[in-house]
Amino acid sequence: MHHIYGNISLAFANVFLVIAVCVFAVGFFPYKPFLPGLAKPYEYLGSLGQGSLPSAKAPFNKVVFMVVDALRSDFVYSNISGFQFTQSLIRSGAALPFTAHATAPTITMPRVKAITTGSVPTFLDVILNFMESDTTSSLANQDTWLAQMKAKKSGKMLMYGDDTWLKLFPETFDRADGTSSFFVSDFTEVDNNVTRHIPDELKNTDWNTMVLHYLGLDHIGHKAGPRSPNMLPKQKEMDGIVRLIYDAMVRESYLEDTLLVLCGDHGMNDGGNHGGSSPGETSPALVFVSPKLKGIGLGKESPTTPEKDLDYYTKVEQSDIVPTLAGLLGFPVPLNNVGVFIPELLQYWSKDVQKLYSGGGHDEKLQLLAENRQRLMDVVSAKHRDPKYFSHGALQDRCDWSNMDDDDLVCQDAKLKNIANDHSAMSDENLQELYIEWTIDWCRKAQRVMSSAATEYSVLLLGSGMLVATIAVLLSISTLPSQWFRSPTGLVFVAMTGTYSATMFASSYVEEEQQFWYWFAAAWVAFLTAKRFQQVRRNRASPVKDATLALLLLVLLRTITRWNQSGQKHAGAPDIAHTLFSTYPILMWTMVTMTYTDLARKLIRHVFHRWTYQVAAAAAFGLSLLSLLFKLSFTSADAPELCPLAFRILAQMLNRGALKMVEGIHVLLALFLMTQVHVQNIPLFLGFNVLHRIFGQLVDGQPLLTTITMIILTHVSFFALENSNAISSIDLSNAYNGVSGYNALAVGMLLFLSNWAGPVWWTSAGMLMQLDCKERLENTAASKKEMGQDGGNLERGASTSTLGSRRAASSSAANHSSLSRVGNPGKGPLFTHLAVSTLFMSASMLAVMTACT
Repeated sequence: MHHIYGNISLAFANVFLVIAVCVFAVGFFPYKPFLPGLAKPYEYLGSLGQGSLPSAKAPFNKVVFMVVDALRSDFVYSNISGFQFTQSLIRSGAALPFTAHATAPTITMPRVKAITTGSVPTFLDVILNFMESDTTSSLANQDTWLAQMKAKKSGKMLMYGDDTWLKLFPETFDRADGTSSFFVSDFTEVDNNVTRHIPDELKNTDWNTMVLHYLGLDHIGHKAGPRSPNMLPKQKEMDGIVRLIYDAMVRESYLEDTLLVLCGDHGMNDGGNHGGSSPGETSPALVFVSPKLKGIGLGKESPTTPEKDLDYYTKVEQSDIVPTLAGLLGFPVPLNNVGVFIPELLQYWSKDVQKLYSGGGHDEKLQLLAENRQRLMDVVSAKHRDPKYFSHGALQDRCDWSNMDDDDLVCQDAKLKNIANDHSAMSDENLQELYIEWTIDWCRKAQRVMSSAATEYSVLLLGSGMLVATIAVLLSISTLPSQWFRSPTGLVFVAMTGTYSATMFASSYVEEEQQFWYWFAAAWVAFLTAKRFQQVRRNRASPVKDATLALLLLVLLRTITRWNQSGQKHAGAPDIAHTLFSTYPILMWTMVTMTYTDLARKLIRHVFHRWTYQVAAAAAFGLSLLSLLFKLSFTSADAPELCPLAFRILAQMLNRGALKMVEGIHVLLALFLMTQVHVQNIPLFLGFNVLHRIFGQLVDGQPLLTTITMIILTHVSFFALENSNAISSIDLSNAYNGVSGYNALAVGMLLFLSNWAGPVWWTSAGMLMQLDCKERLENTAASKKEMGQDGGNLERGASTSTLGSRRAASSSAANHSSLSRVGNPGKGPLFTHLAVSTLFMSASMLAVMTACT
């Protein structure tokens, strides 16, 4: 009965764990509400009693919105940039440069939402970004600057490039040609498919909006990083596109009122990836380009150096693009906008520029900023919802009317309206300038408040998820006897789980989680060695061998943990994979060859053992050679010859024992995983093999020790392979190996296996170790039974030494048997493994949920 209860409890614990994650995720990533409809033009200052002011005259009627994916600011503004022509425009004043701060998550879909709606995206968009066929994130029913340009009906809408725009804006574009953003091995054709449309479209006069989204530079970053030799030529190629468009704007009269916006949706870190919040990821370039901008007289030095990190020139928010485009192109600010009109471009409506281009003056500046302020006030009102909060009586009681330093946004807005209604005050140009400054300050403050405001989490769902996770923890504990938690191994496990859970409450520990697992791996070696020494002393054997193994393990662990620098604090620091191998590439290829050779030997022993040695060797080394050549080619070429061979191998393995079959699958899996990691990381699998053998001796067939070892090493290997808890460490470069086009299932599996190759390898290796434990326990039980039968026939005159030897063997067998029973009376090692793993997962997941709440 107890056995049935244990099975049911463990099953329910795993089910509740999945339910807990789903419920908590729904509460943590709720759907973000938005103001529906399309903004209409109106005159706010006129409604404040100052009379009807003229609408700000738009200086432009066409826009070319050119997005270069992952265009980090230094790619355009530094002295090693390939954007030479763009820099010449900056010096002449025909281009106004900025660094546009992109908030996390710094991936394409959320950033496109930010630069079209002016709102702040959520982390739910991270999931939607990787769903190539997703349409639930559509902005078709939201107010964007694209919707406003379409509503003007002054021309057709064009889009060429990343098909994310087509998913976000269905039925918006009249002419379009989309390309997949995830086929990261393509540096050339993905951009040529965009550029080939530009010459013809520049000759057409029937459009008012052209969106271009180039992906090649981002793909180079994912494949080889920002210092790739392909990066500078790609920058020069993009600069050539800017020249092509600008020359047409100068040459063709129908393009003289066209604005070119060159920007990046996000940047990239030193590894070429993005998604997190490091300076490289959050600092894309933003350049407004037009010959008409020369009248503002803002020519700046270029190239230049950043003031801080990658902050070149003035730093603005990426959402500021939306209200700025609204003023420059003459449409209402979109409803959900939290951006602020970029002050430098307000100078277009100064008196001097007014004379050149028949622009407006202070009245039009006031009109633009008043509309921007009121739109932000609408967003603030939607957040509070309570009409009493905005009533006249509430304002009189709450606001300090004696100064402008009141922190209350609503009070400051009311004061600005009072000043605007003062006719005599607003007739003073100096006060108008001060009013403009106050208004911009208010907008910035409102932007900060609304951008940093926490999403309205569902507390009920968060609490429910934590409750279900707690139940999963309790059920997991119930499958293990209380005495196990008081044993040395149980105490170590509790200490590991408790300490790991505690680190989830500090963001710095989460960012550098690898340090915990690196340290605990060394501590675990010390614990296992101490246990072995106890057994050695009981058996009166020499501890030299175990001490040597422990030392070798520590050296290997140190080497593996120094292979790649992961985490945030030491990202880009010298390591083996990037520093040593770049200096000594022969050493890298020697170790890669050794790894494949070792794997070939395993193929001969575990997969092709039924064949003659010559045929087995030819097949094993041929298979390994194909895999090696695949990595050498550095392309997405497939190896179709493996398919029929794999089927024959599988058919042979079905006729073998469980352990042999798992060994064969493990070897084939290792061969496949090695094709899914960067070439400099392949020798790590040789180190994993050595660790596997040594730990197999140290755990000595004990299931609990094996399970804890697997938990530690799966985490160590994840971080050793250059991964971290940051989204930006997700590597897409191997997700298309052998895939000619986008396929959600194939790319998803390859993406998972390439980023979690280490944990997958150790999970497979853990199954081998657990099966080995099972065989040892079965052999020990059979041996014990045989000894019991022989015991009755022992002669009384047996020597003391013989009796002592048998007692030692019996003690050892009893020790193994006891260890197998600890935690699962009557259950095997696989049940023990599942129970302890579930307990660790449940406890750590509960800690993460609590920390997030």
